Amino acid sequence: MTWEKVTYRFFSPIFMGGLLYGCIEPFEATFEDFESALVVEATITNELKNQEVFLSRTFEFEADGPTAESNANVLVEDQSGNTFTFRDMGNGNYVSAVPFAAETGNTYRLSITTQDGRSYASQSVALNTETNIDELRAERTQNGFGEDGIAILLDTNDSQNQSKYYRFTYGETFRIEAPLWSPNSLAADTDPEAVPCGVKVLQQTRNISESICYASVASNGIILANTEGFSEDRLDDFRVRFINRDNYFISHRYSILVKQFVLSNEAYTFYETLQEFSGSESLFSETQPGFLVGNVSSETNQEEKVLGYFDVSPVAEQRIFFNYEDFYPNENLPPYIEPCNLAAPVLSRGVPPVCVLLNLVESELVAYVEENQSGGPNEGPYIVVPKVCGDCTSIGSSTPPEFWME
Repeated sequence: MTWEKVTYRFFSPIFMGGLLYGCIEPFEATFEDFESALVVEATITNELKNQEVFLSRTFEFEADGPTAESNANVLVEDQSGNTFTFRDMGNGNYVSAVPFAAETGNTYRLSITTQDGRSYASQSVALNTETNIDELRAERTQNGFGEDGIAILLDTNDSQNQSKYYRFTYGETFRIEAPLWSPNSLAADTDPEAVPCGVKVLQQTRNISESICYASVASNGIILANTEGFSEDRLDDFRVRFINRDNYFISHRYSILVKQFVLSNEAYTFYETLQEFSGSESLFSETQPGFLVGNVSSETNQEEKVLGYFDVSPVAEQRIFFNYEDFYPNENLPPYIEPCNLAAPVLSRGVPPVCVLLNLVESELVAYVEENQSGGPNEGPYIVVPKVCGDCTSIGSSTPPEFWME
């Protein structure tokens, strides 16, 4: 999950009920002019893995994005005396030197020392109750705007009635099929006797792997639910994701991995307030409405503002696959990522000649389809399309991920 831009807002009857009737603690935020601050994104889980911490600086509206905080010393300590150091992997991403998992009955504390000598630390945080996902499924339905699509629904239940607060993330992976792939391609004609702006067809030189690719996208929104105030700690038919039927993600085969995090009341309230503040704009823009105080603070200067929350959370996950034809048999596929309009660019134009088609070929902007049989006066000898229509490797990998199943 990244806090740069929050674009998803999901509400279920249980979630709304919790907002109206729950006992969620109020969260304080100070409202002042924009100023740059350290941003800490850290969730340690009960998965045995190399845990991650992300450090950056808030940015103003006109900037390109957050600035990564580099060369910091990052470590997590537990109450048993164990210390886990993190390595700077670049772009603000710090990864633990060894795999470890948060354990029940233990507490954890994050410490950060930046390269300019400033120190930061979190409060000590304990692992919450683990709750599994009962079922993850896809159903064809309509959203609140009457649009047809696929809903990704989740059921979860804590029989001990202790979890109550949930956050969800997901990762999508989908197969892409270039609609106008050809085994032939175009290249500059380097024959000394070739006319200026010469282009030739290379026969049977392209690999079939360029026609089928796989791409993955991670969720970038805050998805929350709570069961506070209800007789059962249960979520039924909770909508994690809605995919419009015109989204090319689901054109062929699609997979989604949903992760469920159990939060403390304090962590839930932080994420909820962050969600409300950010809306559809960047939280860290110059128009930010307020400053969220999390559980990480400066040990060097108590007046310095730090944005972020160090969370220790159990995680459960499930993955599902489906094909477009499972829900839309014998129906047209969604529009491709780009219109695949056929064109026949002229070889050259003007005096001195501008090599129109050659420039497109050398810039790798087009893919060959076939020879132009019509031969119109303002047309070139070859039919081409935007490269992505004939070569999907520009938007995905030709190698399927290890988990992929057909």
